[in-house]
Amino acid sequence: MTAATEARRPTISLVIPAYNEEAYLPACLDAVMANVADQAMEIVVVDNNSTDGTKAVVERYPGVKYAFEPEKGITRARQRGFTSSTGDILAYVDADTHPPAGWIDQIWEQFGRNPDLACLSGPYSFYDLSGIRNAISTGWFVAARPLYGITGHMMVGGNFAIRRDVLEKMGGFDEKIEFYGEDVDIGKRAKKFGKVLFCPHFVMPTSGRRMKKQGFVKMASIYFINYFSILFSGKPATKGYKDIR
Repeated sequence: MTAATEARRPTISLVIPAYNEEAYLPACLDAVMANVADQAMEIVVVDNNSTDGTKAVVERYPGVKYAFEPEKGITRARQRGFTSSTGDILAYVDADTHPPAGWIDQIWEQFGRNPDLACLSGPYSFYDLSGIRNAISTGWFVAARPLYGITGHMMVGGNFAIRRDVLEKMGGFDEKIEFYGEDVDIGKRAKKFGKVLFCPHFVMPTSGRRMKKQGFVKMASIYFINYFSILFSGKPATKGYKDIR
């Protein structure tokens, strides 16, 4: 690849919202430093008013920017990451993910190939679930693809990249949504300004901790209920949520 081609690449800010993530965040940042840090223009960890040692973890990683959001809520943390970063594209992962090698390259490739691309997302793989449970869990993304074909948008909140100008046009993240359905809302609103691509090869390893503690059936039903609620009413059906740590 020529220097001129490299110069045309959009800059990427990696944003990691974190609430009481001192147990999972070190492995996430280890993966980031090994696989992403030399390609992202900045790495921002948004501390969503943690009461544990999350800030101390961030301070162990030189070059990682610390931002603080005092009002708890994933959309508020995402918004703080938006206003605290400067990249042309904002890439969001969760604090229990392990961003793999080649992940940033896929972002550059997809946005370079699709001038009208507003947002890119892809499925999870679960590094701490057994073979059968992992297969069942990842199978959800296959089962949901017909809905993607109908609606034109499908999003995973811990694995997506969105253009800054699209977020600006959207008015940022909807901070009225506390937790469930926030990723559906992002995809739905981003689609008004371009294509929302769900790529099966854009995979993010993550923890299945919520699935293990809530159970697959219960968790899947909550997500589907809120998916359709956001889709048709613009609001989640579930108001409260439980932090799983």
